[in-house]
Amino acid sequence: MVVDIKKLQQLYKFSKHLSLSDASELIKAAKTKTYQKKELIMSEGSLSNNVVFVREGLIRQYLLDKNGEERTFRLIPENYLMANVDLVLFEQPSRFYFEAYEKTKVFMVDYNVVMNIVQNNPKLQKNHTMFSRRMMKEMHKRLELFVLSSAEERYLSFLEDYPHVANRVPDKYIASVLGMTPVTLSRIRAKIASEQ
Repeated sequence: MVVDIKKLQQLYKFSKHLSLSDASELIKAAKTKTYQKKELIMSEGSLSNNVVFVREGLIRQYLLDKNGEERTFRLIPENYLMANVDLVLFEQPSRFYFEAYEKTKVFMVDYNVVMNIVQNNPKLQKNHTMFSRRMMKEMHKRLELFVLSSAEERYLSFLEDYPHVANRVPDKYIASVLGMTPVTLSRIRAKIASEQ
């Protein structure tokens, strides 16, 4: 068997508790794919259940509102995971589009394969629980920011969490993720620049 060193390195980052047989199963199941800029990874209505790890590049998650306008929901940079949460959590087709904003290299593994390995490995169950908590923490933080924070505070939090993303995408995408208009974001950036 030829071993893909990059897959092995990424797998090791994910969990040091994988047995050799589990690691082998994941490596066999993992597909490496490169998406070109603007190429769709997943569309609205998709029933894909792949877990996707972003090795290089940036993915934009968006939906179309009732007026047909794109609303960017999330920007997913390197070393982050994406999945069809609508399918995994709610057993319904995706409401979102996932687009490679720039040339993007990923590993993808069927969610069921991952869960089968996790369920048969107590140490991985602990990792799965920690991962689930981290996702809940991120969702709660985002909700809290929207309810309790000003637009400027949301932007500063975004810069803190994703410092290498802000200069890679247009303001309109960042503004959408942060629930503000591009004009508001421009004013915030100008204010911050004048204070420095």
